[in-house]
Amino acid sequence: RQAENQPFQAKIENIDSEFFPEAQRKGIKIKVHYSALNYKDALALCGSGRIIKQYPFIPGIDLVGSVAESNDPAFKVGDLVLVTGFGYGELQFGAMAEYTYVQPQHLLKLPITLTEYKAIALGTAGFTAMLCVNALKQAEITPDKGQIIVTGASGGVGSIAVYLLHKLGYSVIAVSGNTERYQQLLDFGAEKIYDRSHFAQPSRPLEKQQFAGVIDTVGGDILANLLSRVQYYGCVVCCGLAQSYQLQTTVMPFILRNVRLQGVESVYFPLEKRTAVWQQLAQLIGDDYLQGFTREIPLADAPDYAKKMLDHQLYGRTIVRVS
Repeated sequence: RQAENQPFQAKIENIDSEFFPEAQRKGIKIKVHYSALNYKDALALCGSGRIIKQYPFIPGIDLVGSVAESNDPAFKVGDLVLVTGFGYGELQFGAMAEYTYVQPQHLLKLPITLTEYKAIALGTAGFTAMLCVNALKQAEITPDKGQIIVTGASGGVGSIAVYLLHKLGYSVIAVSGNTERYQQLLDFGAEKIYDRSHFAQPSRPLEKQQFAGVIDTVGGDILANLLSRVQYYGCVVCCGLAQSYQLQTTVMPFILRNVRLQGVESVYFPLEKRTAVWQQLAQLIGDDYLQGFTREIPLADAPDYAKKMLDHQLYGRTIVRVS
């Protein structure tokens, strides 16, 4: 909450269905089992980044739960469901409540190949990472083409991308400023790890060709630096702005090396294509991913962990147990 002339507050309250906007209550009622703490959730819980435009508000971008009430024949009471994106936790009330409401066109039945826990452990981060890997494949960047470098590799998207690329046979280089997580990245398949300062300085328009592809989660100078190091016909996939939303570069990599800069946006990715992506994740992500990479917290602890995330004190995925 944030009342006029009052400080921002994030706290647990007892509410009823009338608390939800009338338009949202027309959706399917979901009993939330788990949510997760994404970077946008952390911003919302700390009142930062102008993520939330109106208060009071319920954050929570990711959701795994069961149908509690339904007016849609496609969803029956008790069905296990999954929601990521579509503005929940940003434009509409999200998943950090025991019950919420979701429009049927945004609701995905949990694939039988995925457990609830693995689905939420992956969440938006895993889904985005898989889209990034698919973007490289669509650009015909195969393992034999050369090394792939992943920035922000200690974060949710970056670390999952390292894991997925290694599983698919790619040679993976990681960039991370968190030395405590280097061993985890090596376990996930990274062959070498650079500190982020290695690529933080402005580069020449073209540097020596080093990488067949890039998955970038940070933007800014690091992205600009790596663009100059991508080899002929390479592909740079950009999905985040943890360092900066700005990009100061030249056209040289594009017009002299045929480099492709590909954006990835997961929030409004078409529902009809999502099941295939989740099935890819179910096949590629083993139980070893969950060990030492996820933590589970109660809903009441979410504000404290949000502050830790913004202070770069968290790694991996934080699962929020709601009910």
